[in-house]
Amino acid sequence: MIERCKNVLVLAPHTDDGELGLGGTINKLITEGKRVTYVAFSTAEESVPPGFPKDILKTEVRNATAKLGIKSENLIIYSYQVHKLNYVRQEILEELIKIRKQEKYDLVFIPSLHDIHQDHTTIAQEGLRAFKNTTILGYELIWNNLSFDTQCFVRLREDDIKAKIMALKEYHSQGKRDYLSDEFIYSLAKTRGVQVGSEYAEAFEVVRLFL
Repeated sequence: MIERCKNVLVLAPHTDDGELGLGGTINKLITEGKRVTYVAFSTAEESVPPGFPKDILKTEVRNATAKLGIKSENLIIYSYQVHKLNYVRQEILEELIKIRKQEKYDLVFIPSLHDIHQDHTTIAQEGLRAFKNTTILGYELIWNNLSFDTQCFVRLREDDIKAKIMALKEYHSQGKRDYLSDEFIYSLAKTRGVQVGSEYAEAFEVVRLFL
């Protein structure tokens, strides 16, 4: 199914969510000539550690997505306040509808509908509302998922995982979080790969599927 998709949309509540959830898949898609548009809704200026410019995450997401091959013109960055996306969910929905009207997407990635982070929940729900007539896959961020249905897998090469790791290394402001470590990225990709007889993989929930 994924081979037939030419135009792909990634919805990331915060900068780095898309890379964490499907960085390897993004790299694979772009390597295969697909067009990937990445939308980040919050640059989390209120949460930037001391010593960094407040807008540092705008720079970091540009650098990170470039490592995966996403063109600058296919990166959309909003500046909604972190942890408060649910207060502006109608505005976010309207922006998503504008994006939908500008392009026809074959596949949309959203956070898992089981994700308990309030910002992730908002983007998942509004993404589903806006793109309900499009194939939608939910990506995993296991530290926020109380449950996750591994219904879909994308088999990956080591080059895809290396690209994902290189992209995440651009987030200098995020410090040494466990889920940004090389060991964690490789371990999860290896685990998902074992489930489908591949060296590496990323797993997704099937939210909507059109064949």
